[in-house]
Formats: sequence, C-alpha cells, structure tokens
Amino acid sequence: MPITGVYFIPTTPNATTTLTTLTERVRASFTDEDLIPIGRWFLDHKLMRDTPGLLPQSTNQGQPPSKPRYMQLLSLSHYPTHGFIYTSEPTEKPFHPPNAASPAGSPTPVAIAASPGQGSGASTADMPMVMTTVPPPAYKTLFQHFTYACQPFWCHRLTVTVPNGVVYDVGDFRVRMGDVRQTFPAARARGSIVEIEWRGPSVVDSLSGMQQARSDGGEDVDSGVDMSICALEEADVDAEYVATASLIREFWGRLGVSGAKEAILLPGVGKEVKEKLGKARKRNRDGESKVRDEIGMLVGVGSVPFEDDVDPTAGTDAARQYMEVLRFNR
Repeated sequence: MPITGVYFIPTTPNATTTLTTLTERVRASFTDEDLIPIGRWFLDHKLMRDTPGLLPQSTNQGQPPSKPRYMQLLSLSHYPTHGFIYTSEPTEKPFHPPNAASPAGSPTPVAIAASPGQGSGASTADMPMVMTTVPPPAYKTLFQHFTYACQPFWCHRLTVTVPNGVVYDVGDFRVRMGDVRQTFPAARARGSIVEIEWRGPSVVDSLSGMQQARSDGGEDVDSGVDMSICALEEADVDAEYVATASLIREFWGRLGVSGAKEAILLPGVGKEVKEKLGKARKRNRDGESKVRDEIGMLVGVGSVPFEDDVDPTAGTDAARQYMEVLRFNR
C-alpha cells in the first residue's frame, strides 16, 4: 500500500480550473527524462448525508444540536478490484435494558437505530469514520439500495468524477492529476485534484508486497527495504508515514500552487497497515504458514472474505484522503 498525499484546488463555478497551470508547473520543474506520461485514470465519488430525524427533536435546553453524518462511496481506476465506503460512526449508542418499558412518547429502540440523524452532537471534524471495501458489483448495488430503499434516512447530495485524468512517473513519485467535475445535482466544475504517490523504498509498501507474494504462492519479495517484518513496531510505521509525508510536501512545494486543501496524515491513515503488521507478527509467533485474509465490514456486520482480491485493504489510505477533500460542505 503506497503512501500518498492528495491536494484539491477548488474553483468557482464560472472560472477555469488550475489543471493547465499544474501541468505547466510539473513540466517546468522536471526534465523530460524524469517526467514520463504513463496513462489515464478516473475517479467516481458519491456523497450521501443523513436527513433530519423523523422523530420529534429533543426539548432539553442544554442538549447541543445533532451534527450531520455522511456516507461516501468511492471508485478509483487504480484499485479496480474493489470500491470504498466511508461512513460516520455513531459516537454513542443508546442502551435499553431488557424488558424495560419506554416512557410515554419516547421513541422505540428500533426507531432510534433506524434514524441516523439522531447523533450525539459531536462535531463533524471529530466524528470517527468507518472504512470498508466491497467488490465492484456490491458497490453499485449498495448505492442503489441506499438511494431508493433508505431514502427516508440517507439523501444523495453530490456526485463528482475525474473523467480523464493523467498519470506521470516523476522519479520516485507517481503523480495523478485531473479536473473534478460535479455531475449531480447540477453539472459544474469543482476544481482540480492531485495525488502524489511515493514509490521509493518503503517499509509500509513491503507489507503489502509480502502479502501478495504469499497469495501467489511465493516467499518474500524485494521491496528495497532490508528489514525483518518481525522486528517492526507500530512506531516504525508511524515514523515512515511522517518521513514520507515530508517528501510529498516537498514535492508539492516545488509546484508553487497556492490555495490547495491538503489531505495526507489523516486520522485512521495506516490502520490497515498496522493490522497487517500484527497478523505477520502473530503468524511468526504461532508458526503459521498461511492465514486467511479477511476484510472487516461495517461495525456490527461482521467480515466477509474476498475470493478474487488478494488485498482488499489496498488503497484505503488514499481513499480516506480523497474522501476528506471531496466531502464538500453540503
């Protein structure tokens, strides 16, 4: 799983985007030998927001108003084996003792659970989010399900795409750039987006490489990092993210583009990598030769194996970053 950073440069509805400027800056900053166009890429992102609760609002004077909750669905062409779903996690869950009768006029437990608008009042910025990945057919089906069957609770607010982005290899980096086009509820330009991916020696990427090698029946792979997985600690993973973020920011700084929203060291980034590290260390301690790869679904739903996806968590860091900058104020 490569370490990435995502930058979004917004634009007003009637203005041109900065993609042309970005392309010119990249070409001016690097020689033709360093800058290699390698193809195209695309993105599709859908934003859903909870509707106001169907139950009467609380009349308690001291209770803060509930904050909106979001569900985001993302598809990236460079991770074609699965789609990403990112949703707000309830910060507190109502507890109802068994056989306890609800006071008169109070909502039933089922009504509370089915109404995502009844939040705890935590700020959107601090509200934890849950990431999961699903196979492409399930990704499309889930969106249709939430659009129609769950319409009273979730409202489709926004769809944006990057229809024809460009990809460059620049030394140890891979750069994806493209214009962000809103297609729903109205067609308009939203800005330009840039993903900067570090492709040099990486401890983090070696974890994904070794997992793929085992899935293919091989042994370890040479990722350019001479370090035993069993000797790694979570602090080493955190240090790798911080060091690589500095390299990505230095690369971005060379382009000299102002007004961008950065998403790089977000809460939750590196979570799946640390889980892989824990599994690898457990495999070594227990002497296991094979461990079935599983991906956790939404909280309370359980887990489902991916039969055709050797690494269902691939791209989750980048997906978090894209979803952060594409969750416009709506």
